[in-house]
Amino acid sequence: MSGGPVMDKLRNRAETRKIAALLGEQPERLAFLHALPAEDVRRFREQTVAALYDRQPEMLDRIASATKLVPAVVAAAISQKALGPRLASAVAGRLDGARAADIIEKLPVSFTAESCAHLDPRRIPGIVDRLDENLLVRIAVALAERGDHLTMGRFVGHLRDSALERILPQVADDAVLRSGFAIDMPERLGHIIDLMGEDRLARVVASAAGGLWPEALAIAGLVTGEQRARIALLAARLPQEQLDSLVRTVAEQDLWESLLPLVALLGDEDRRTVAVLPSLRDAEVLGGIVRAVVATGLWAEFLPLVELLPAESRKTVADAAGGLAYDELDALAREVDKRDLWELVLPLVELMDDAGKQRIFELPAFQVRAAD
Repeated sequence: MSGGPVMDKLRNRAETRKIAALLGEQPERLAFLHALPAEDVRRFREQTVAALYDRQPEMLDRIASATKLVPAVVAAAISQKALGPRLASAVAGRLDGARAADIIEKLPVSFTAESCAHLDPRRIPGIVDRLDENLLVRIAVALAERGDHLTMGRFVGHLRDSALERILPQVADDAVLRSGFAIDMPERLGHIIDLMGEDRLARVVASAAGGLWPEALAIAGLVTGEQRARIALLAARLPQEQLDSLVRTVAEQDLWESLLPLVALLGDEDRRTVAVLPSLRDAEVLGGIVRAVVATGLWAEFLPLVELLPAESRKTVADAAGGLAYDELDALAREVDKRDLWELVLPLVELMDDAGKQRIFELPAFQVRAAD
């Protein structure tokens, strides 16, 4: 699965949540951003950060300068008693990383965790690199306990391996999933998954059945190769009820472009497990898959699943395909011909009614195939 439109959809969702958190808004208020490419929303988030933090009042610079004149323990007391978490984090963003770290180490962990949500994200690396690892672990665990997964997502990519190895066992499975979805450095996800180990990854994937399938699909879309196949296999081997909840969630949110490439990574036996799910006997669900595949051209990913569906489900797919508009049917035939998928398509054509068959036979791509 490449970073195509549906990956855009899930990445967009994550970026929109991050912007909403920055602005103190509900994500629903920013739903208009969902129509934009995820990369554009990411750039808008970066511009939002700059607008929020680069035009701070001069008062903050004066406070930051004053903190340099007193011991770190005094500056920490002022931060806690006089400034509060939001203003203290704004001041920390005006300090060099070493001084900010000195003050943070004198603060209660609960205060620091609350302040982290308001810290300029661009200042995170310079501060994290200078903090004591024991403190980093305690702050990360406190963020997870607060349910502040967006802030965890900002920080996790900057944490060194030794800290991550201590944090992961102390954080709930669903918190790992939510934080991974919100990660600001997705290129680190694969490495973090390696640090988790197989058993923990299995538990995290299983936790997605608690209403977090989009987050799990987003993470699967951000890793590559063997890790993506592992996630697909772990999901396919969940109890049927949990696996069925994945398909129904995908149907409700139109995330087929995320799921079908994962199913295509499965072996026949595991793919058959998916094919016999109750949700894939639902005509509305099957019709939605066909519409999504028409829009995305994912026939090569879909057709191997179709041949394993129960007979009545294959008939439903055949009828839905046979009823496509001419340009959609023509695009289907061209894609099938281009990727030499006729052996998978012809059994489907045989299930169509006479009108559907006639429309297929009249397509230029089919006539060329017949002539060969």
